[in-house]
Amino acid sequence: MLRYLLNRLVGLVAVMFIVATIVFVIIRVTPGDPAAVMLGPQASQQDIAALRTQLGLDQPLAVQYLSWLGKLAQGDLGQSIFMNKPVLSALADRAEPTILLTLMSLMIASAIALPVGILSAVKRGTTLDQSVLSFSMFTSSVPSFWLGLLLMQLFSVKLGWLPVAGYGGPDASLMTRLSHLILPAVVLGLVNSALITRFIRASMLDVLRDDYVRTARAKGLPESKVILKHAVRNALIPILTVLGLTTALLISGAVVTETVFGLPGVGSLVVSAVLRRDYPVIQGALLIIAAIYVLINLIIDLLYLLVDPRVRY
Repeated sequence: MLRYLLNRLVGLVAVMFIVATIVFVIIRVTPGDPAAVMLGPQASQQDIAALRTQLGLDQPLAVQYLSWLGKLAQGDLGQSIFMNKPVLSALADRAEPTILLTLMSLMIASAIALPVGILSAVKRGTTLDQSVLSFSMFTSSVPSFWLGLLLMQLFSVKLGWLPVAGYGGPDASLMTRLSHLILPAVVLGLVNSALITRFIRASMLDVLRDDYVRTARAKGLPESKVILKHAVRNALIPILTVLGLTTALLISGAVVTETVFGLPGVGSLVVSAVLRRDYPVIQGALLIIAAIYVLINLIIDLLYLLVDPRVRY
């Protein structure tokens, strides 16, 4: 167990080091002077030179890299040029809407995909199974922004049941803010439920062919117990994998949805940083998202130990 965990932690550190290096290189190889691009064409040479000094761009590349890694090891992601605040603080201020949206979307996607995927596998080849596959293919091909605008027009404009956009005022209650997240969460949940459904169906079909399932049925166990206790439990590893990957995708892929619904989350912050060429914010967001990916993979690996003890060996 300890050796397994140590191997995963070493892999985590190695991956983050590679990601940090790639992010550093990408920003440095951007065409033109990054300081001049950030300040725009109206900036004077003195302002550009001052910004280059502030960002350390006037130093040799190796010195920049080592200095940047040293700050990164201390949790310093740099200073936002346009917001004039630490990048980590800017990301933390925008984290709440994105985290809540991700959790709500994952709950909706799981609530749809788990029962539908299991039922589709059990009823393989039937009209229900074909309907589930058709619905999954349809929802996976629907653009999230189009679905968001459609639901907004129906439930917000015509029916007036839910807020059109935004996240409530500074003093808004949690329930008010959650009401603003219902529509975007439904959009992301529906779109991502298609992938989860297909994975669950495929995993269940593999398990239902195994000998122990036929043996359980031959012993006269109820079908519900055969499916839920024997089949689903042994199909959990691929299901956990796709749920973990979906969580990471929801965090990093909510940019369009947050923009459509006007949510002040990390996605909208990244969009504004790209438009304003705020490179420190872009760097910090890329690193945080990569760290979330790696951390979720680590958590999924540890959950494997609980689901299947053979993983330890």
